[in-house]
Amino acid sequence: MNHPTRRAVLIAGAAAALLPAPPAAAAAPPEATAAAKPAPASQPYASYWYPDSLPDGSPGPGVTWRSLSAWSAATDPDLAFNASTVPLAPRFTPTPANTTARAGQARVQALVSFGPTSANPSQGSATADYYALTHWAYLDELVFWGGSAGEGLILAPNAPIVDAAHRHGVPVLGNVFLPPVAYGGQLRWTRDLVRENAAGRHPLAAQLVAVAAAYGFDGWFLNAETGGGDSALGADMLGFVTELRTLAAARGQRVTWYDAMTVDGQVAWQGALDSRNQPFFQAADDMFVDFRWSAASLASSARTAGRLGRDRYELWAGVDVESSGTATFVDWDAIVPSGAPHVTSIGFYRPEWTRNHLPAGHTPEEFHAADDRFWTGRSLDPSRPDGGDPWRAPAVSVADRSTVTAAPFASVFNTGHGLRWYEDGQVTSDTPWNHLGLQDRLPSRRWAIRTEGQRPTVCFDFADAWRGGSSVLVEGALDRPAALDLYATRLPLGPHTVVELTHRADAGDVRVELAVATAEPDTAGQAPPYTYLPLPESRAVKGGGWRTSTVPLTGPSGTLHAIGVRLTSRAGGPVPVRWRLGGLAVHDGGPATPSAPARPRITAASGGDLRLAWQPARGAVRHYTLHRVLPDGTRRFLTATCQHACFVAGLTPAPGERAARLELRAVGELYTSSAPVTVTHPW
Repeated sequence: MNHPTRRAVLIAGAAAALLPAPPAAAAAPPEATAAAKPAPASQPYASYWYPDSLPDGSPGPGVTWRSLSAWSAATDPDLAFNASTVPLAPRFTPTPANTTARAGQARVQALVSFGPTSANPSQGSATADYYALTHWAYLDELVFWGGSAGEGLILAPNAPIVDAAHRHGVPVLGNVFLPPVAYGGQLRWTRDLVRENAAGRHPLAAQLVAVAAAYGFDGWFLNAETGGGDSALGADMLGFVTELRTLAAARGQRVTWYDAMTVDGQVAWQGALDSRNQPFFQAADDMFVDFRWSAASLASSARTAGRLGRDRYELWAGVDVESSGTATFVDWDAIVPSGAPHVTSIGFYRPEWTRNHLPAGHTPEEFHAADDRFWTGRSLDPSRPDGGDPWRAPAVSVADRSTVTAAPFASVFNTGHGLRWYEDGQVTSDTPWNHLGLQDRLPSRRWAIRTEGQRPTVCFDFADAWRGGSSVLVEGALDRPAALDLYATRLPLGPHTVVELTHRADAGDVRVELAVATAEPDTAGQAPPYTYLPLPESRAVKGGGWRTSTVPLTGPSGTLHAIGVRLTSRAGGPVPVRWRLGGLAVHDGGPATPSAPARPRITAASGGDLRLAWQPARGAVRHYTLHRVLPDGTRRFLTATCQHACFVAGLTPAPGERAARLELRAVGELYTSSAPVTVTHPW
């Protein structure tokens, strides 16, 4: 496997982050002021380590060399900045959207480099230019790819990525990268990793499991590519992997092995499951099969897995898309044949090509168009795949999944990045941003449109939003009614269940109906058996012409299986329409207001750079928001996070201001906000 590509990430400006929470204490008064002078504040970054010994010389600018053997949760100053707070959600598989997508066969893994090894902000940054992965419905495992000989070899994923993945039911693995000698790899680091103590145990296996447990991610991807070993080292590595998996399984974690090192301690990529790597596959949960595979070697690997009593879909056939993306030639029939059972699963290497290949200055819309092409296919509609497309997108072969199983449920279609921040239709920050932890559970079938007429275009749009940074834009000449699938669900219906839509017509006179289905289609590829409910008179809401319509679900009963909308032009002809959906919510009563967080305080400060921490609010909280209240009463959004602390940078005094006033709120599942608690920062 090639050495990971490094790329710079903008980190200037305000960025959300985390800080360790203090011991539990009684709730503080609503306002708290920094009393003692806090310690200097620094930007927290995602964590990375060497196994034990450090390189010779000195680290480069911005690089901190750390030893995993010396790590402990108690002494990790940035632990909570990097710890996920969103548990891994259970998910289900609805009836597939097309006749070629299958459930229970091939799965999809992605090895993604979201940023550089060092200087990768813990919680986003002040740019919308980010790989904001949204097609979680087709993913089964995400690997936080990276590592380099000059920075660090063991990477823990940062919290926003884990939070977003967990919200969609996808486990995330940290990465252990022992690089080839040509890229600076040293065999001593491999020996450090697998070293036994006097009791015959592998201390760093326990350390890896402890890191994943403290940071809240789901296990490790092991990629040992440093050559020069021998059979003794191979035996040591096998013992290490065996112990790691045992310890990991006890904590609900998993281990993936990369097809590089063989049992004789040499690095020899097999491109297959065979006698030289079989013991490592047996010791791990699954294995990434190197790109050197062929149709024959994959077929042989599947048979070998079966003889071992293992699932053939625990083998990920590597597909390298780093350079060419959807133009990559792949023998798809060797992995996911259309006329026979799938042979193995798919392991995508670097699908962030969908962002990286775009020219400088590209828009978020251009990124999502490329990403939709990658995951959905040329038709851009998973319900009608293009059979002539040489790129066999995951939606063509793999059934989508959903985690929408309980009310209350809400989405404002926030993709986790944006050009501005919106609240109730008003811009409260004009600073571009990214923070995947704020991403909503997003529609899985993007974009399935049911119409007998012209198909309108549907996309995430960043020019306007109800909340967050994006909305769903439907645009086109509606010559016939068009139904848009939104969510596959398993929501029990009660006597007081309602659906709320916040929407806006930018052009054209359009009739909007709510589409609900209380059963699955009879066969794959059929539309959900929708009932169409007219929207009652809607009420205007605060900003930008948005309106909220509340539809009581008093007729349907049982379980809600699908939600969508149907749009019809009132003009009776192909009149251009631009319609936005800014929010959707399903609940059984009035939105509950979350309790407020407690004990807000500034824990570190350097001028206008601040670290803040607080006690979490009681009950369910979607995230926390931090605003600055200016002397004239204007509230400006600074950041938001799922964790219990944050970092903000670059604050400056307003004219005549003696202290910056900051307001912290808890935000619930239905986007209701708690009362604010306040902390001040004297200038």
